[in-house]
Amino acid sequence: MDMRVTYLETGSRDPFYNLAFEEYVLAHRIEGDYLILWQNDNTVVIGRNQNAEEEIDRAFVEAHGVRVVRRTTGGGAVYHDLGNLNYSFITDAGEAENLTMGRFTKPVTSALQGLGLRAEASGRNDILVEGRKVSGTAQRLLNGRILHHGTLLFDTDPDMVAGALRADPEKFRSKSSKSVRSRVGNIRDFLREDMDLPAFWAYLKTALAGEGFVTGALSPEELEAVEALKRSRYDAWEWNFGRSPAYDMVNKRRWDGGSLEARVSVKEGRITGAAFRGDFLSRCSLEPLEKELEGVLFRREDIAAVLERYPLRDCFGAITGEEILDTMFYGQDETEAACD
Repeated sequence: MDMRVTYLETGSRDPFYNLAFEEYVLAHRIEGDYLILWQNDNTVVIGRNQNAEEEIDRAFVEAHGVRVVRRTTGGGAVYHDLGNLNYSFITDAGEAENLTMGRFTKPVTSALQGLGLRAEASGRNDILVEGRKVSGTAQRLLNGRILHHGTLLFDTDPDMVAGALRADPEKFRSKSSKSVRSRVGNIRDFLREDMDLPAFWAYLKTALAGEGFVTGALSPEELEAVEALKRSRYDAWEWNFGRSPAYDMVNKRRWDGGSLEARVSVKEGRITGAAFRGDFLSRCSLEPLEKELEGVLFRREDIAAVLERYPLRDCFGAITGEEILDTMFYGQDETEAACD
């Protein structure tokens, strides 16, 4: 990137809006170099080719109000909060030899080194400080323009990172892109002299954009287009969850009315097969219900609507519709798991 960089901020902490803003700039600001710094509040961002259910702990995410959104770049799932700062470079892709991660990770590692940190690029798309991952990055190429973006863990909550990204891999069988869990660290913990995130943000803006940057803004018409993109893509369940690659999932849970195992196959967000097993007292065949669930969106409210039409006490004994749904989406209760 040259010295003439346009610096943008989204003015939002909404992950659905921020990803729409970034995508709009990539697709429509087709000349010049851009740097965007932005934050998402309490969010899991999954890669384009990932299975959302496979990457998150759904019970934890819902209990803590963590939003889940799919980005348009590849790579693994990451957790964002207000202790995390995200950066986006958008520029001309240039020749094939310029499409390397190092072209963009070098300015970031240099900026961190400028704070006295022992920062280095590692592997395919990580930045480490003293062996701990503080940044993951990803890229997208569109019409000769390239987007390179990444996270910077400055002072994020490690318990939230661990909890939100704690899905049980034994539940799933799929060909989706899996996240590689790494030992993560916070940049703030490695600083020789403490600074808060606003100070880090101000430093990073100059360190990455250089002294020749100009502060830019999107026009009102462009901001309206960002809102439209947010609504049509990033707000949509079909994008964030329905787009997940085909997968099979097995969840088990014990209730007062007996044990229940739910086996679900999902493709393009819709159930292609469902089966229920367990030692619950059943006086009817479950095959009609399992057949009725085929083609239904794997979404709690859609499945609940199907269950409401069935004599659940005859089919599942004392296990209720809510308990069936909790088994399908959450599996074993964490308090039970702790006592096993």
